[in-house]
Amino acid sequence: MTYMRPEYRHPDLPVNDLGYTRKDYEGAISTLCAGCGHDSISAAVIQACFELAIEPHKVAKISGIGCSSKTPTYFLGKSHGFNSVHGRMPSVATGANLANRDLTYIGVSGDGDTASIGMGQFAHAVRRNLNMLYLVENNGCYGLTKGQDSATSDIGSIGKKGTPNLFEPIDLCTLALELGATFVARSFSGDKDQLVPLIKAAISHCGFALIDVMSPCVTFNNNPNSTKGYEFVRDHIAATGKTDFIPVRKEIMAEYNPGFTQEVTLHDGSVIHLYKNDSDLDLHDRLSAIQAIHRCKEKNEILTGLLYLDPDCEDLHQILGTVEKPLRDQNEEVLCPGSKALEAINESLR
Repeated sequence: MTYMRPEYRHPDLPVNDLGYTRKDYEGAISTLCAGCGHDSISAAVIQACFELAIEPHKVAKISGIGCSSKTPTYFLGKSHGFNSVHGRMPSVATGANLANRDLTYIGVSGDGDTASIGMGQFAHAVRRNLNMLYLVENNGCYGLTKGQDSATSDIGSIGKKGTPNLFEPIDLCTLALELGATFVARSFSGDKDQLVPLIKAAISHCGFALIDVMSPCVTFNNNPNSTKGYEFVRDHIAATGKTDFIPVRKEIMAEYNPGFTQEVTLHDGSVIHLYKNDSDLDLHDRLSAIQAIHRCKEKNEILTGLLYLDPDCEDLHQILGTVEKPLRDQNEEVLCPGSKALEAINESLR
């Protein structure tokens, strides 16, 4: 029975620096359609967190509504979780992050949850540079409500119902770049070698990190006339290059041809190597990234890989100058200093 997972695991499974096996990062059995790209994304999250040796209980995974928002159940079963209402994941993540800055925040959303009902919330999480990984599992349709076109569906793309989409799509990577996102990447659920290093880099980034993942809906949007189907995405990928993520605790060793790489050191000393295919892409230039996306779009290609990164940005806590100790750990005297303190604050504002 495929819905059952054996409890027994080989006693010599590889362990990470914390002594955890990959099993410690798994979640419940998926109830999504067999072959759904979202399950591949969940597997990539599990692998990335295992390799980064993150304490599972120090992760908060937050989602909205949709097939994509069900997936946090299927990874990091020992982590904190909150399934919010439709499109409201960013505000819940913002509140949680301000209350406890010590957790790693992973937000999971879909093209409907982000680009339609959640657009306003998404925009403000980006512009505030909330320290989180924001994963969009993008299939160009509303899989939970029988496959209607979503706001990311391309003009002329045809889903299972057979009617071409008539409207201009929203490109979430371009939008995030315009709004000030400090880490922007795009990937494909079928390319684990690319997706896992991107997730590791995004989690390590201090600020808002968007990864827009093309994730084909095998039930409603995986036919030859769909631009979000598995075959189309696989055959029309143009990658920025190969990406490696090297944690600071490991010896840095890399081989590459001079002139074809870009190295970025993150705030914690971790290193990202981008082996570039596109010599016109400047990883630190928003306009360069936007132009690269449009160049590929004109050629009917989907640009994947790391598109933009600002390693020196300030996240929301640094911008607001919040206290180092999380609010959840503060005592009542600090959180409620009394009426005299309030009067002093009011007096200072007059």
